[in-house]
Amino acid sequence: MPASISTIMERPVCFIENHEDGTIQVNQEALKILSRYTQKVVVVAIVGKYRTGKSYLMNKLAGHRNGFSLGSTVQSMTKGIWMWCVPHPKKREHTLVLLDTEGLGDVEKGNSENDSWIFALAVLLSSTLVFNTIGTIDQQAMDQLHYVTELTEKIKVKSSEQSEDVDETSEFKRFFPSFVWCVRDFTLQLQLNGKDISEDEYLKNALKLKPGLSPAVRNYNLPRECLLHYFHSHKCFVFDRPASKEKLQDLDNVEENQLEASFVQQTKKFCRFIFENSPVKTLSGGYTMTGRGLGDVAVSYVEAIRSGSIPSMENAVIALAKIENSRAVDEALSKYEEMMKESEGKFPTETQEEFLNLDKESHSEALNVFMKLSFKDENQEFQFKLLEELAGRKEVYQRKNEEMSIRRCRAVLQELSAALEEGVRQGKFSVPGGYKRFMAEKKSLVDDYLKAGGKGVKALEVLQQFLKEKENVESSILIADKTLEEKEKKLAEQKSQAEAAARDREILEKTNLELQRSLQNEQDSYRMHVERLEKKMCEDQEKMRQENTWLIEEKLEEQKEMLDGGFKNKCQMLEMEIGRLREETNKPQSLFGEIVTALLPGRLGKIVKKIFL
Repeated sequence: MPASISTIMERPVCFIENHEDGTIQVNQEALKILSRYTQKVVVVAIVGKYRTGKSYLMNKLAGHRNGFSLGSTVQSMTKGIWMWCVPHPKKREHTLVLLDTEGLGDVEKGNSENDSWIFALAVLLSSTLVFNTIGTIDQQAMDQLHYVTELTEKIKVKSSEQSEDVDETSEFKRFFPSFVWCVRDFTLQLQLNGKDISEDEYLKNALKLKPGLSPAVRNYNLPRECLLHYFHSHKCFVFDRPASKEKLQDLDNVEENQLEASFVQQTKKFCRFIFENSPVKTLSGGYTMTGRGLGDVAVSYVEAIRSGSIPSMENAVIALAKIENSRAVDEALSKYEEMMKESEGKFPTETQEEFLNLDKESHSEALNVFMKLSFKDENQEFQFKLLEELAGRKEVYQRKNEEMSIRRCRAVLQELSAALEEGVRQGKFSVPGGYKRFMAEKKSLVDDYLKAGGKGVKALEVLQQFLKEKENVESSILIADKTLEEKEKKLAEQKSQAEAAARDREILEKTNLELQRSLQNEQDSYRMHVERLEKKMCEDQEKMRQENTWLIEEKLEEQKEMLDGGFKNKCQMLEMEIGRLREETNKPQSLFGEIVTALLPGRLGKIVKKIFL
């Protein structure tokens, strides 16, 4: 659904606070804002040296002249990471989250370690990373990418225990954002060997590796190799100088027609590319993130940094999964409650089957909500919790349905038996022939009761209880009736007992039938959970296969680049990675038995297994 008025941000807010003592923390106000965004998010972060015009580009993406602070002096204006959430201009029901980072290399800060963490967080949180530099893509510009070469020391894919002695860099491309290099104040001609080239070809040429093993060559290749190996979808934009120095100092208030036309055109081209090509922020396995989830993983990463450990993407995903799966259970239960409360208008149901159908429909919708919101529910822990909770809620509503039925039945009987009760009190039946008159009025009362509608599921039980309560009165009237012989009285008593026994049998048969239906309903609920789980697991595996297929294509392109450059050893390493990915992608999966075993414990699990397996 579209962003509500309460979630529209007029101005950016600080997302990751960077304090003077070098510590960072997540701003609680930003978390509250993100918690209201339940749409999918496209997250664009921009990094680069301070005073290079990063904020101007982010304001353009936000559709505003100002917002992110531009500043007009040599001081860096942005501290930490600032956030601005705006409706996505191209993707309906998506939110564009813009992250403007403080300038790297600020001489006033004097803390390169802090810069590295800001860069690492921008990588971890974004789906597109914009790297902003001035001049050209030369060695000096490449030297600014030393933050990329440090990422292996700042980010882990697996938890620290699992990642020891394991090279995880081959997995970075699966998690990392797409990469866009913006070169500002570009004055060169886009030519190579006398031929015109595109911006992307300019970047591709700048990222070419040099053959050789000398320390100088290794230092030259390292940032280029990391950029190629860690990121995907490399894109380049070059911008002319936007205006004169005087105008640049007041860029917030400069009209677009006062800027260089080529700069304005290139800025529009850049924005159009970001809007059309920046992907939704996605975790491994194809889980698309919401603003709420983005806030949760940010907390996970920052807390890891504050504790002195290295942020693990796997740990962040596990922590997010627990939070989101708990929410999924809560929202699924809320959906069930909402539907059952609406169904209370139909209480008491005439039959138990009607009630079970209401429960089944509500249960199904609740399960839909859970399946839509949950992810990485290891061992179906949260799904089984949902199943147990729904069973408990069903019992509550079943009792409510029965209680309403009992109250309704008693009210009907009270109304119908008023004349009979009054007759008993006045001694109307304590006369010769009174027993037959009493039995006739009782039969009429029972007939009228059985014809009355809206009594619900407890109609027979309440009637039987009412008639049992009248047995002593009936017996007294029978004994007192002098017109009946002892034999007739005995036959009348036997007939009354037979009728009561027949009603007991009818109630027992009804109870047994309801028990069977309840058991069938529970089996249907389990079956529904198993079927939805199997479908979700198949969908998740298909997403993983698609992700692996995409990653294989990326690795093949990378391998081609290495082969063209004559890097045989690196080609062999990539060949091994590609082989592993293909093996993982083509590995047959056996799901169904594992699902049933995991989800359905105990007696009902065995029953459902017999049905399915």
